[in-house]
Amino acid sequence: MTVLTEPRRDGEFILNEVNGGGNFSRDTIVIASGAGKVQPGTALGKVTASGKYVPSPATGSDGSQTAVALNVAYVDATSADVKVAAITRSTEVNGKILAYDSTVNDDTKKAAKATQLAAVGIIVR
Repeated sequence: MTVLTEPRRDGEFILNEVNGGGNFSRDTIVIASGAGKVQPGTALGKVTASGKYVPSPATGSDGSQTAVALNVAYVDATSADVKVAAITRSTEVNGKILAYDSTVNDDTKKAAKATQLAAVGIIVR
């Protein structure tokens, strides 16, 4: 029997955006070249030096270690910067379907990312 796997759908992790969403909860951001294929709902950190975003690692010192956004759509930033809509504030999201950098590999690290996101108004449920 063939097993089919459906990829994550754009924005499926969003439970509720303030005032119906759209303009207030979202911004256009740039995912940095080299970040690879980034699934919708990936916890992103902002690299201080460039202002670009990458999947937020568990530790670091370039700013990206602090999760501050979630990309709405799939992007392939393997070899070029990519602009994408991102949740940056005032939103409730489904924590069961968020994606993380490979270094965020246990419940304690995921909880830390949820706390970081809460600091900018993104509430993980």
